[in-house]
Amino acid sequence: MDLSMLNDKQREGVETINGPVLILAGAGSGKTRVLTHRVAYLIEQGVMPYNIMAITFTNKAAREMRERIDNIVGFGSDGVWVATFHASCVRILRRFCENLGQGYTSNFTIYDTDDCKTLMKEVCKYLQIDTKQFKERTFLNVISDAKNKLITPEEFTNRAMGDFNMSRQATVYREYQARLRQNNAFDFDDLIMKTVELLRLDGDVRAYYNDKFKYIMVDEYQDTNAAQFELVRLLIGGQQNLCVVGDDDQSIYKFRGADIYNILNFEQHFPSAHVIKLEQNYRSTGNILNAANAVIANNEGRKEKALWTEAEDGDKIQFQQFDSAYEEASYIASNIGSVVRRGEADYRDCAVLYRTNAQSRLIEEKMIYEGIPYKIVGGVNFYSRKEIKDVLAYLKTVDNGNDDIAVQRIINIPKRGIGATTITKVSDYAREHGLNFYEALLHANDIPSIGKAASKIKGFTDLIEKLKRIAVEESVSALVEEILDQTDYVAELKAEGTDEAKARIENIDELLTKAVAYEKDAGDDGEEPSLSGFLEDVALVADIDSYEESDNYVVLMTLHGAKGLEFPYVYMAGMEDGLFPGQAAIFDGGGADSELEEERRLAYVGITRAKQHLTMTSARMRMIRGETQFHKISRFVKEIPDELVKGNLWEPKPMDDYSSTPIGEYSVYQRPTGKGPTIATSYGSRNESVRNTYSSNVYTVGSSTTAVANKNGTKIEKTTLDYGIGDRVSHIKFKEGTVKDIIDEGRDYEVTVDFDGVGIKKMFASFAKLKKV
Repeated sequence: MDLSMLNDKQREGVETINGPVLILAGAGSGKTRVLTHRVAYLIEQGVMPYNIMAITFTNKAAREMRERIDNIVGFGSDGVWVATFHASCVRILRRFCENLGQGYTSNFTIYDTDDCKTLMKEVCKYLQIDTKQFKERTFLNVISDAKNKLITPEEFTNRAMGDFNMSRQATVYREYQARLRQNNAFDFDDLIMKTVELLRLDGDVRAYYNDKFKYIMVDEYQDTNAAQFELVRLLIGGQQNLCVVGDDDQSIYKFRGADIYNILNFEQHFPSAHVIKLEQNYRSTGNILNAANAVIANNEGRKEKALWTEAEDGDKIQFQQFDSAYEEASYIASNIGSVVRRGEADYRDCAVLYRTNAQSRLIEEKMIYEGIPYKIVGGVNFYSRKEIKDVLAYLKTVDNGNDDIAVQRIINIPKRGIGATTITKVSDYAREHGLNFYEALLHANDIPSIGKAASKIKGFTDLIEKLKRIAVEESVSALVEEILDQTDYVAELKAEGTDEAKARIENIDELLTKAVAYEKDAGDDGEEPSLSGFLEDVALVADIDSYEESDNYVVLMTLHGAKGLEFPYVYMAGMEDGLFPGQAAIFDGGGADSELEEERRLAYVGITRAKQHLTMTSARMRMIRGETQFHKISRFVKEIPDELVKGNLWEPKPMDDYSSTPIGEYSVYQRPTGKGPTIATSYGSRNESVRNTYSSNVYTVGSSTTAVANKNGTKIEKTTLDYGIGDRVSHIKFKEGTVKDIIDEGRDYEVTVDFDGVGIKKMFASFAKLKKV
């Protein structure tokens, strides 16, 4: 195999095949090339393809790796196990889940986010929990976090002893998990947790996979959580031929349970590990890389490395600050339009990245106004649309009658006159007799006081039984068509005749297309297409999988969603302290697992998505949750060296940083030498960073920048604290804690609080809005 196209470090990563290997792969450094060539090299060295496993996080990455391996290896490459973490676990569970001894069968259902929400509503209703006071989403987050850490309901219950709130959560967790098991269903976190449980419990299954996977490679290792770490450890067994590839500087999924210390402490977990750094970047210009290096260097919890490139320096980073988010959105849209009209790029070359989904509205409006084609990646998932979920619920019911959520969704689609009272009676009967909901429907005549509803229920169960017979004999696409025909679903939409109805019909047509494509792909892979396989394929689709690089539109997406992608033109919007980083992150201190360092890693990811041109924008004033907020330029922008940036980067510092000269009724504050760039732009309007202290305007006088403050303007009074050291206070995010220290910082108080759940936090009183308990 020809390895001449690899650089020295890449080649080292390919040829170091035995023992634990950590490849620290900076953004754009060719990690996929290393992984795919490593697979080919292993096979060339005599390793059988079916003894090699490559795990990644997204279907898109898995498809890309699969295609590259096929192209390099050729015949026999299909034996290499290439899949996402979740898809890998589904394959294992389909084969061995009955070994768990918990009643699961191989045709289990995978619950998506909406299914989990529906189930949690039922749980809360059954446990008589007021969901206005205790949100379903909070319970789901707690359970997800527990599963990511491999904490079972029983362990959670033991940890909750003496804590009333945790005890409530433990009760919900137990009931939620019991209903999943009853429905023969797994949520996404279960897929990994239950696979780990299986491998721990069943020595024969563990030995089977230890023997099968002689060499394991894990992509994006910095995004793994505790459960994924344990899964890999169990799969590799004692051989330790494990190669992990990742970049701690791109660890941005802490909110999903990712543990950055998995990669930071790899050498502690595997003391004989060989570490290789890929630092040569093949994506971005020199200025973009230098900007990214300067920003990420401010993080303390990281492995030392610096990206470099043989490419030219290229354009400087463009920064523009605007008075409002409306002006910011207008600038971005018009700038993209100008670039395309000048023939410098296509729409597909441009991406607008933002911290929160809420920022997309104004940008989307301006794209429409400018006539620019765009797509929001990460908006409403295709499979979350009502008409798609309805058809899928029929398919799930046919495949797995134990799935109460699916059955209850479609029992009145189309309308059958089966009311809520009847459904409650059936649910009660099912619970009393240890049946699932569909089994109870089959016994409708035995349910007391069910009345005339029994005949309506029979019509529904007769349909499902007929569809089950069709599913055995026909293809998945044929079954979908039969469902649509038997239920008159499309016919009713056609009769409705609205634009929305037409759009829904188009979505259903797309689902049919998906079913046909699945059957073809399965056949090409030598697999037998099945209803369970189709539902599994659909369940594992992520938002990013809908992105097609060949489509000519501007991509609008969150910074989290952009990871793994690259564009010639990148626009990072909303670069403001308070938004990015957010207020909570600003006061979260240091350390690799702090929110501020995670936010800085997210900024690093955003910067390194750009290949040739990077534009950053911010707004002095922005409406957030119906409230007007004033923001300073993001500290992440200010961490970029002045010589790499062009635009109105400088903004006034607090007044005590300036020497003042009385001029008439004003005082002129001269910028100190060396503070900020030598060229500044006139703002011509009130600037909030000065106005927070004085009533003022900012102007450019000659070649120097001045802040002009009205002598009659007065400082805003500090908030009067109604609590002191030793008092108990509450915070909107961190809940309750004890005040340990209060320091008068002049314009604000720095308050140190020891919170019950998260420990010591330091914050400014004006932002923290602490309330005395």
